[in-house]
Amino acid sequence: MAEKKFETALKELEQIVAQLEDGELPLDDALRLFEKGIRLSQFCSARLDDAEQKVELLLKDAGGSLRAVDFKDTDGPHDD
Repeated sequence: MAEKKFETALKELEQIVAQLEDGELPLDDALRLFEKGIRLSQFCSARLDDAEQKVELLLKDAGGSLRAVDFKDTDGPHDD
C-alpha cells in the first residue's frame, strides 16, 4: 500500500465508513470492509506522522530574520 497516495486512501476510507454506517451490508462483507478500513486508517495515520515530522514553521524573530522551528515545539505562529 506504500505506493498509494494519502488522498486516495483517505477517500477510500471515507467510502468504507459510509458503507459500514449504512448498515445494509451482509456480515461477511462488513467484516471484510472493516479490515480494509483498519489497514487504510493505519496507512493514513503513518503518512500523517511522517508529514508532521517534516513540517517546519518559519518564524520571524525580533530582528526580522527567519528561523526554522520544529513543528512540535510550537503552539502556533507567533509575531515575536
